[in-house]
Amino acid sequence: MVGNTGPAHLAAALGVPVVSLFAPTVPFGQWGPYRVPTVRLGDAGAPCRDSRATACPVPGHPCLSAVEPGRVLDALRLLGVPAAEPAPVLGGVAG
Repeated sequence: MVGNTGPAHLAAALGVPVVSLFAPTVPFGQWGPYRVPTVRLGDAGAPCRDSRATACPVPGHPCLSAVEPGRVLDALRLLGVPAAEPAPVLGGVAG
């Protein structure tokens, strides 16, 4: 899983499937990874769409704030990557 296009393209260059948390400030078809199975997560219709912003111009970062860990795990499973449920967090430390 990656949160920006740089790591996504590195993974794609190595033939690794990509789960991309992609803010719609630039077009995914132009800037997303290619030639590997890819699942894009995030709201493609968010208010920052096509703004080319380098920092979120919308309070609360709505294009990605709704992406929950379970959706990432589902995307990994869709790509055939074994994704165990995360360990519960106890007292701020993963158990």
